[in-house]
Amino acid sequence: MLDTSQFDLQAYLKERMEYVNQALEGYFPAAGAYIGNLGEVMRYSLFPGGKRFRPILTLACAAALGADPKCALPIACAFEVVHCFSLVHDDLPCMDNDDLRRGKPTTHKAYGEDTALLAGDALVIEAFNLAAQNVIADHPEITIQLVRELALASGHLGMVGGQILDMEAQHHGATRESLLAVHRGKTGALIRGAARAGAIAAQATPQQLEAITEYAELVGLVFQITDDILDCAQDPDPISFPSLFGLEESKEIARQKTERALNLIEPLGEKALPLAALAQYLLVRSV
Repeated sequence: MLDTSQFDLQAYLKERMEYVNQALEGYFPAAGAYIGNLGEVMRYSLFPGGKRFRPILTLACAAALGADPKCALPIACAFEVVHCFSLVHDDLPCMDNDDLRRGKPTTHKAYGEDTALLAGDALVIEAFNLAAQNVIADHPEITIQLVRELALASGHLGMVGGQILDMEAQHHGATRESLLAVHRGKTGALIRGAARAGAIAAQATPQQLEAITEYAELVGLVFQITDDILDCAQDPDPISFPSLFGLEESKEIARQKTERALNLIEPLGEKALPLAALAQYLLVRSV
């Protein structure tokens, strides 16, 4: 197993987050060409962002395969823009009806429901424009693959489909199997797609892509389990891993999935240290 004891994950995450934010500022400049106040609202929804986990994962997967992470920067940002779009729409009164996001009023509270809806639409469409800009020299087919990955992860077979399953579960309850299906789509699909995109941009072999794909599916599940565990102390949710699996079994599932994820990337060597450290962090994180 890769030894991450000397790897400074927090410094790495800080540096990568700044790198992603700088790129997003370039793609969505304050003085850019926007219609009406759309630019202001789109930027409000993007900045300040969260941990930028998905684009950092994309860049780390590309680097783990020996590529310059810059080769995956547009598609990394595209996945983050889709994630931010999903938060804008999730917060709307017709969905979760949230008033605050990251300590500030949600987009619809700040600008109105109609404007928030349109800003979310604009973000998700612009994400595909970014994906189409991810050109690898002499390999135009890779751009097509990346756009397809973004569509599959975002759409009815991915994030949107997971959200539909989540809504059904909230109304009708969930079983263990249906809970796993919810999170494979709602949370896991974007994480899986973001990791695969980094590997594809790095021109992974089929075996490498398979390993990265399974790694991402596993850490995506751990991400959700630890989220549910952190939430259960303050706001227990009947549609969650602690509620349906129990707290101790949920922790054990997360531990086993993390161990499997670490084994999958071990053959990649030291270039995969960020991926290993990230998997370990997701298991024990407290925020």
